[in-house]
Amino acid sequence: MVSRVIPVDPFDLVIFGGTGDLARRKILPALFRRFSDGQMPEDARIIGAARTKQTAAAWTKWVHEALKEFLPKEELGKTLVKAFLERLDYLAIDAVGEAGWPELKAKMRDDVTQAFYFSVAPSLFGALAERLHSNGIARADARIVVEKPFGRDLASAQALNATLAEHFAETQIYRIDHYLGKETVQNLMAIRFGNVLFEPLWNAQYVDHVQITVAEEVGVGGRGAYYDKSGAMRDMVQNHLMQLLCLTAMEPPNRFEPNAVRDEKLKVIRALDPVASTDIVRGQYVGKSSYLDDVEDPASRTESYIAMKLHVANWRWNGTPFYLRTGKCLKARGSEIVVHFKETPHSIFEEDAGNKANVLSIRLQPNEGIDLRVTIKEPGPGGMRLVDVPLDMSFADALGHDASHVPDAYERLIMDVIRGDQTLFMRGDEVEAAWAWTDPIIEGWKARNDKPVDYETGSTGPEEALMLMHRDGRRWRDLA
Repeated sequence: MVSRVIPVDPFDLVIFGGTGDLARRKILPALFRRFSDGQMPEDARIIGAARTKQTAAAWTKWVHEALKEFLPKEELGKTLVKAFLERLDYLAIDAVGEAGWPELKAKMRDDVTQAFYFSVAPSLFGALAERLHSNGIARADARIVVEKPFGRDLASAQALNATLAEHFAETQIYRIDHYLGKETVQNLMAIRFGNVLFEPLWNAQYVDHVQITVAEEVGVGGRGAYYDKSGAMRDMVQNHLMQLLCLTAMEPPNRFEPNAVRDEKLKVIRALDPVASTDIVRGQYVGKSSYLDDVEDPASRTESYIAMKLHVANWRWNGTPFYLRTGKCLKARGSEIVVHFKETPHSIFEEDAGNKANVLSIRLQPNEGIDLRVTIKEPGPGGMRLVDVPLDMSFADALGHDASHVPDAYERLIMDVIRGDQTLFMRGDEVEAAWAWTDPIIEGWKARNDKPVDYETGSTGPEEALMLMHRDGRRWRDLA
């Protein structure tokens, strides 16, 4: 099956921070792939903007090197690359001064979509927004893309929202969370709301519990200075895992439209109960790689791992727990949402046949796909013995895609910005509600002076996280 590519309208996309790591690793390779798939019109332009004083030719060469580093060689046809690079331009610009802004205004066209990607530190968001308006560059229909971290608590998120709102309407602001651009995350909505098979069972009557896992094999590495001020709660739970929780738990929107979807996600966040300290496990990796060796503070109490048990206080989910976990230096890399359905209310089979429960696993990475475990009779003579078998759908296998060519999150989300589709982007009140729930949890463990527990590098996490499940008669799904 070949995916249908719908071209977007002509656009001018300005990447502030155009010489940064995110632009090099993600944004520019994503744009090239959209160009190579025929989604980017010939008169589209990409303008890099940064403090570095260099020519457009020098930046174009830098972009070419980035493509060679982060994309397979077989994708980089000489003619194709040349055509893409011809659409690039560059400007040295001072985000907090006046240099470069008149030149940027002169380059912008009036008859195409305008988009400005703020691939810079959040401290520069306000300055960029102000200068785009004071110099008469951004039109009333222009779009801005802002990366996380979007604040580090409720007060800073509110201040940031207020700063952006001075110059841009909410309909112009695209707060990007790349997890929402993953194919399987969007398929979660298709599974729930496009199949009569699942939605009637998607509630506390039939679902025993839900597990959401985002596990990483790597440590904090060169991000130690940033990460130690953030930790797993701010870096992952408040945004990525929160978004996955919302899409899993939300009510059906009345239509697949940006504000309808985001309204339902917001209701989930506002329905979250406070989390008891006994339902939270925080950890730091130790062993051959140690968290304290990767950060400057030798007595740091920042968590590199967190697991927690949550409840959504509404009719649909009353009594059904959601277990979240995320961490670094774990046994395996993987992200998934696992819905454990309840066992049958009465088994008609002999006791030794076993009583099995259905499990729906939605894999985000690696190998995006869906796995539904169903109960069947074990083949062979000797009576009725029940076993679980997977109905496995890998997107690459089932749909005929080469996994290396399935569009990644940034490809999809950047094109959604150009289209003006905010469905997969966070709204300001959604971000603030997430922080309003997160802040008391963080303040609670600070007030108790909690110290993270140790877990071995390459393990599945702290023993205490296993007990979080075991005390409820449940267990985490094994990391691959």
